[in-house]
Amino acid sequence: MTTAALFIILFGCMVIGMPIALALGFSSVMTILLFSNDSIASIALKLFEAVSEHYTLLAIPFFILSSAFLSTGGVARRLIRFAIAIVGHIRGGLAMASVVACMLFAAVSGSSPATVAAIGSIVIAGMVHAGYPESLAAGVICNAGTLGILIPPSIVMLVYAAATEVSAARMFMAGFIPGLMMGLMLMLVIYIVARVKGLPAQKWPGIAEIAGAGFSATGGIMLIVIVLGAIYGGVASPTEAAAVSAVYAFMVAVFGYRDMGPLKTVAWRNEGESMGALVARNLWQSVAAFPRSLIDAEVRRVIMDAAKVSIMLLFIIANAMLFAHVLTTERIPHSIAQTIVAWGLPAWGFLIIVNILLLAAGNFMEPSAILLIMAPILFPIATNLGIDPIHLGIIMVVNMEIGMITPPVGLNLFVTAGITGKSILWVVRAAFPWLMVLLVFLVIITYVPQVSLFLPEYIDHLKGYK
Repeated sequence: MTTAALFIILFGCMVIGMPIALALGFSSVMTILLFSNDSIASIALKLFEAVSEHYTLLAIPFFILSSAFLSTGGVARRLIRFAIAIVGHIRGGLAMASVVACMLFAAVSGSSPATVAAIGSIVIAGMVHAGYPESLAAGVICNAGTLGILIPPSIVMLVYAAATEVSAARMFMAGFIPGLMMGLMLMLVIYIVARVKGLPAQKWPGIAEIAGAGFSATGGIMLIVIVLGAIYGGVASPTEAAAVSAVYAFMVAVFGYRDMGPLKTVAWRNEGESMGALVARNLWQSVAAFPRSLIDAEVRRVIMDAAKVSIMLLFIIANAMLFAHVLTTERIPHSIAQTIVAWGLPAWGFLIIVNILLLAAGNFMEPSAILLIMAPILFPIATNLGIDPIHLGIIMVVNMEIGMITPPVGLNLFVTAGITGKSILWVVRAAFPWLMVLLVFLVIITYVPQVSLFLPEYIDHLKGYK
């Protein structure tokens, strides 16, 4: 009775158009009030605990702020230049470079829509100008942008870690190889399509351009090294690394690249200036401009935008945690787990059901909400069937990737439509052929667990863990 009431109220609220966060909270509160023996005080307590006791969730606002600084600044432009210098001379290389740029930006943003917006706003027009069909350019970016939640650091992985209490660091490790693999699969398909359609290749840029582009992109690339190196090396937790990444992104955008802030119009080097004078002058300018940068209008706008996104996401998480609390209190996951285990399903059969459920949910709901609702239900069943929780997490994240590019609520579709000025239906048609690559990738991730588990197990072995 309680289970039926909870889900009937939830889906009823969603059908009438209530925002998912409010639907989660309202259905939970009504179920507690009308059908549960749980205390009404548990509502306020659980909402407070949701954002105060999950240390891992503190990383989310920091990664969002870091992404906001890097998206607003010129990091994306420099990463694109570096990617083009590396693979642009291959047939179809401009599209491949777009995938490489998405992979690099994903490793500094943790967000799929941010990756599509930052990279797509530059490269889609560039590919069209170079002779690529606009539908191909939009489809590639829309799909490659999903790497934003697979390649660590990933906000969606942090949400899964908070919902299941698995290690966020191990989730980040597990996402690294699948992220590279998916990027390489997209690039291989692009190369085949380029051969068939005769897409152009860029001129070989030369070693000097590759070195120059690499040096120019150092600010963004070093963030990848700092964050992932600190987490994988055991120097910092994901939350601590996220805080460092926010400060670093601010310093790079304002004082390094000077794409915003009080030094935006100040030249890095004057004509004829010696290296010693250059270093001394820029150091003094940065120190003198630091107080002004904190009150700069553009910097304040970036911080406010990041705060709005963080508040929205944490509000969804808080209400989803309350929903998960009702599930746990009423032993709903336990009952479902017992029922499915009683069916005698093998692990591979259960994973088919998981993928179908998540692919269907991804059409209508935001990834964080799906994880917070489904993870507490699927987690105990997977454990009973001997499925590694980290492996399950990567399967769920890949399903969320596909949900980002499936209508009617795929966020990447809306971002791509905004960039190209086309209709959602046009973007769906452009993205569909590349969606097939992601579905093949999902099958590989689902049934070859070592793709996800190799790196965390290897690092555990290096650290001497058993």
